[in-house]
Amino acid sequence: MFAGISPSPAELSHYRKPTSFAIDVTPEAATMTTAPHLRLNALCPYFTMFPLDFPTRYLAQARPGEWVLDPFCGRGTTNYAARLHGLPTVGIDSSPVAVAIARAKLVQVTPDELIAEAERILAGPEPADVPEGHFWDLAYHPRTLLDICRLREALLRDCEAPVRIALRGLILGILHGPRTRRAPSYLSNQMPRTYATKPDPAVRFWVRRGMRPEEVDVLDVLARRARYSFAALPPPVPGCILQADSREPGAIPVVDGGYRWVITSPPYLGMRSYQPDQWLRLWFLGGEPTVRYIHEGQVSHLQGEYQRDLATVWRNVAARCRPGTRLIIRFGCLPTLPCNPKQVLEETLARSGVPWRIVEVTGAGIPPRHRRQAVQFEKTRPAHEEIDLVAVLGE
Repeated sequence: MFAGISPSPAELSHYRKPTSFAIDVTPEAATMTTAPHLRLNALCPYFTMFPLDFPTRYLAQARPGEWVLDPFCGRGTTNYAARLHGLPTVGIDSSPVAVAIARAKLVQVTPDELIAEAERILAGPEPADVPEGHFWDLAYHPRTLLDICRLREALLRDCEAPVRIALRGLILGILHGPRTRRAPSYLSNQMPRTYATKPDPAVRFWVRRGMRPEEVDVLDVLARRARYSFAALPPPVPGCILQADSREPGAIPVVDGGYRWVITSPPYLGMRSYQPDQWLRLWFLGGEPTVRYIHEGQVSHLQGEYQRDLATVWRNVAARCRPGTRLIIRFGCLPTLPCNPKQVLEETLARSGVPWRIVEVTGAGIPPRHRRQAVQFEKTRPAHEEIDLVAVLGE
């Protein structure tokens, strides 16, 4: 269904080890998202995300060469934090969108290389497949849509080189978003940045307001974003991002010496709209030009099965770790559910049958709306406070 997303575990050896590292990765610096070396982390808005300072403050304790794993890596924030610290890292996610974004954060390319590659593709032939319909007529100017389709078809044919992996991530970040009074930052008519509005409500919104799509110079937006996001990258580190289901045996690759740090945030109980909400980005990655209400590769939204699924992941993770590994989890519940986050999460660790010893549970506060996993499900109720849980793997 999707092409060019899943590298093999052999890719673990394709990155050279950094020889020096002198980038400020203190928690204070990690909150300054405009700092040049931190900009790549904001490559693509994604509604299941925690701030960079969450993994950064824990990885400040890591020793050189210690492997970092995120079995629900989302847009790769943990993996980018590992890169900032010069640590080898693996991320796993079942979403093609998440994997494509996260992979772009581990490559080493320059803005000029990105711009030149985009120019080569956009100078190519007319695309063979351009979606039609009322939504597409109102979402993109016809010439803008042609350029998007040129890029899509080229990257579906070949997306192995680092420059193409980075370019794909860039395009996912600008594919849809709000219109601005100044030079456009996104390619679409007025839309959210983090998720794609479904076609029917999007069309109603545009028609009621008489909003026609403006022509956007795709190369110009890509060039500005490339110079912003890829201007000052940290050194590359060993690692990879894999499209896989962490519940499955063997999904987590073996690394030399085992993982020492596991930092993650699993889907919250009840969350199951990841793929429908990302339908436009999924189309760009080779999916259908319409919403598919599917939930393949996701943990269950029913509490008993959900806890069983997470217990399986913690068991699979432990099989690839060494004693003393720290498991750090950011966790919460949807406001519509009568859920105690601490109780739910602790039960998943107990059900894993693995000696994860909980050493700390602290409140993580109530996240801003744009960072809540629950934001699509409840518009009025206040969110539950999230928690951070730290556990250590015993013998």
